[in-house]
Amino acid sequence: MLHGLREPLEAYGKKKLTAEEYLEWENQQQEKHEFYQGEIFSMAGAGARHNVIYINTLGSLINKLSGKPCQPYGSDLRIHIPTNTLYTYPDISIICKDIIEAENKGENLEPTVLIEILSPSTANYDRGGKFKLYRDIPSLKEYVLIDSMSFNVEVFHFIAVGDWSFRVYSNLEDVVELQSLNLQLPISQIYQNVSF
Repeated sequence: MLHGLREPLEAYGKKKLTAEEYLEWENQQQEKHEFYQGEIFSMAGAGARHNVIYINTLGSLINKLSGKPCQPYGSDLRIHIPTNTLYTYPDISIICKDIIEAENKGENLEPTVLIEILSPSTANYDRGGKFKLYRDIPSLKEYVLIDSMSFNVEVFHFIAVGDWSFRVYSNLEDVVELQSLNLQLPISQIYQNVSF
């Protein structure tokens, strides 16, 4: 199972749902849930460090991408990957098209960059099963993993189908480079007000 130790939830008195049933059910929930191959999974809550890193990163991206065609969106934006059925809520999605227009046309959102902030309970899934599912997104050019337990940022950059380059940034003086956006993000900004 891709979700590790997480058990699927029941909705409408059953464990397997259609995508339409999931969406109807999910839109009535206060918490967020992933959907994969008919099953619903609770998404882990975020701790204090995770939230500080999230605010720092999203704030920096909003500032750096202001007025540009690609815009960052927070963890309330649901992404759907039709080829593998996954519905999920990445911590940060950077999308290079008008999401309101896409939604009105019934199009899937197509992120160029996805960012996940790792916690002890999600790190293995985010690095393994989730990244495998994310690679089915044709528009995805970079996948970024930000550790909430140490100064460590991993960037996977798409080269060709099945071929991704990998770079680790682990010093506070490092500057994370998102090649697909021609954007630099200092680690010191990501981890501002975070101590280990």
